[in-house]
Amino acid sequence: MKFKTIFTCLVIFGMTNILQAQNPIISEIFTADPAPLVYKNTVYLYAGHDGATLEDTNYKMPDWYVFSSKDMVNWTNHGSKLSPATFSWATGEAYAAQCIERGGKFYWFVSTFHKNDDNSKGGAAIGVAVSNSPLGPFKDAIGKALVVNEMTTDMKHAWDDIDPTVFIDDDGQAYLFWGNGSCKWVKLKKNMTELDGEITTLNIKNFIEGPWIYKRKDLYYLIYAGRGTKAEMIEYATSKNIQGPWEYRGILAENAPKSFTIHPGVIDFKGKTYFFYHNGELPTGGSYRRSICVDNLYFNEDGSMQKVILTKEGVKSIKQLNN
Repeated sequence: MKFKTIFTCLVIFGMTNILQAQNPIISEIFTADPAPLVYKNTVYLYAGHDGATLEDTNYKMPDWYVFSSKDMVNWTNHGSKLSPATFSWATGEAYAAQCIERGGKFYWFVSTFHKNDDNSKGGAAIGVAVSNSPLGPFKDAIGKALVVNEMTTDMKHAWDDIDPTVFIDDDGQAYLFWGNGSCKWVKLKKNMTELDGEITTLNIKNFIEGPWIYKRKDLYYLIYAGRGTKAEMIEYATSKNIQGPWEYRGILAENAPKSFTIHPGVIDFKGKTYFFYHNGELPTGGSYRRSICVDNLYFNEDGSMQKVILTKEGVKSIKQLNN
């Protein structure tokens, strides 16, 4: 009887731990590069899809998916909503992307590679798709790339124009940030499909890739994947002006378990701030088979961000928080 009692307790304890472990939040496919969007009391999560096999030694990312949640715990998979094949000029993988709403339209800024043609000699490029719904259907908004490799020359490798993040400031001005090896930014016209002015390159400490722009009160945050000792970690800088200068503030999150890369996405939802990222923690996961997670993000009184603790437990349901 004692043995059966102990065994039963162990089973219950193990099941409780499984039920409490929310991270990764998406488990049916491998996902990466989270880009959350809050729209009408729902969080829409735009994500890359890792399709690499266990034998592959590089990324295979065929398309972008959309998920949604109203409580930050239960996520609905809406399926593949966009791929590089949507863009006639593209010939690459579905790298990091972000969708943003403006005037009732949804603009999905993506990074992939460009064909060698009259518009570009190849290399990474940024495109933009548009839809009347956060779930699509999406179509190429302009029939060409918004940013091509030839527009930026400070980095000599061909994949420096990746990982777009878009932010619309309180005055209505939209900004596009992106980059690998260096961080670039440019204003966008109100139509969200044209650049408005010259591209500026920033000198940001330890910047590698994956920028994300966030604003809290009167402070702007530039959050990005930086140079860890063994793998990428998340670092950040702040500024009183989105155009800079930016002050380096330190490490926000350490290396993601079982993944060389880590990619940030930050939102406010129902009075809480959330930090999205990816790791390689699912069974058979790894650097090319990643999974999206979310944890809480907190601030100090001076506006600096507290270091995020990457957990298996994840976050509590909005419903739980309100009870």
